[in-house]
Amino acid sequence: MERVKWMPDIKMPQLGESVTEGTIGKWLKSVGDPVSKYEPIAEVITDKVTAEIPSDLDGVISELLIGEGDTVAVGTVICKIATEGDTNSDASKGASEVKGDDTDKDGSSSPVQGNHMMARPAESVKEDKAQVPPANAMHGSSLPRGRFSPAVLRLADEHGVNLNLLHGTGEGGRVTRRDVLTYAELHPNDGSMPEATMNSSIAANESMSQTPVSAQKSDNGNHVAGVHGGDDEWITPSPIRKTIAKRMVESKHTAPHAWTMVEADVTSLVNFRNTVKGDFKRKEGIDLTYLPFFIKAVAEALKRYPIMNASWVDEKIVMHHRINVSIAVATDDVLVVPVIQDADRLSVAGLAHSVNELAAKARSGRLSMSDVQGGTFTVNNTGAFGSVLSQPILNAPQAGILSVESIVKRPVVLQNDAIAVRSMVNLCLSLDHRVLDGWVAGQFLRAVRERLESFDLQTVLY
Repeated sequence: MERVKWMPDIKMPQLGESVTEGTIGKWLKSVGDPVSKYEPIAEVITDKVTAEIPSDLDGVISELLIGEGDTVAVGTVICKIATEGDTNSDASKGASEVKGDDTDKDGSSSPVQGNHMMARPAESVKEDKAQVPPANAMHGSSLPRGRFSPAVLRLADEHGVNLNLLHGTGEGGRVTRRDVLTYAELHPNDGSMPEATMNSSIAANESMSQTPVSAQKSDNGNHVAGVHGGDDEWITPSPIRKTIAKRMVESKHTAPHAWTMVEADVTSLVNFRNTVKGDFKRKEGIDLTYLPFFIKAVAEALKRYPIMNASWVDEKIVMHHRINVSIAVATDDVLVVPVIQDADRLSVAGLAHSVNELAAKARSGRLSMSDVQGGTFTVNNTGAFGSVLSQPILNAPQAGILSVESIVKRPVVLQNDAIAVRSMVNLCLSLDHRVLDGWVAGQFLRAVRERLESFDLQTVLY
């Protein structure tokens, strides 16, 4: 009988030069599934992009070591693939157990691996409590271990959770690690949890109402974890939302943020765009928005004040010779920051095409690592949703981020003391005070403003 000869590790790859960790967003393969070389086995989320991890070889998935939603460092072993085994090998045996009948004797679906969490409603759990086996029996051979992943089994053992009581929320009704943790939190007194775990859960459990818990998906892709008193929803953030939250906290707590603002009179720019946008759309097939003009002004100002195009890395200031402008693109449930490489070398028309292409790729989930790497300064178009004043958080390790607010018409006192209605815009700059001081930030903003106010009917788009 031929046995498994090799069970290589698949590790968390480094998806970018500054990426140090990744989150398993979704397993594309389950234990026992065959996999071919270069076939995707998991979706990984970083602070830069969501990417698929391919298999390095042909074989069978023998073990998934990291749960969906878990974040681990680059180089961490995330799964094992068995090769050169036959159907009688241990890996194939586990595969047959997993890939076999996924229905329990009572007709409920058999869980294996999944994404988001939820236990049964409180009433249903209460009815089943009479059938809960003793703790010692629950951890014995009577537990159908082949139906659950090793990570789920270990967690259930630690918390004394009877897996037969859970309704899995993963794909195909599979039980996930989060399902186990949620059940342990909501049912600390069901007789199946160790005393230490029960005591640690009392505080959280006392604040929860007896309203049945139901899994729902919110508008932004996160998952509702429960209802408190019928009024409040408890939401489990999606992996990408957790990554964004972590990066924002790190940026705010690490870099000493300073903030300043100027206003610019862009009446001539508005008139010029209104004049040429129709022809531009017919020629180029895309809309001519205001953002390319703002990026052009920023790129030219960065050339005049190169310290603004710097980063703070390892207690040193890194001066970037290339001007790569990051642009913030918001989708329904995520904020991504693709990069326009060498923005200073592009015309307004070229920038318009770059913005349009990157935004389309971001909203369709097609951004690659090359699309999000190398940014040196960020432009954030908050005016697109009507904002007139904002204080952006730095896109670390960059030293500056500029928010372009909404263009609004309002009365303005001109140099001859006349009052006129002008199109005005606020330019809000957040800066890393370790790298930049107020004087250079002010000079930079003045250069951006002067360039914006210079756009007129004589401007060349190409």
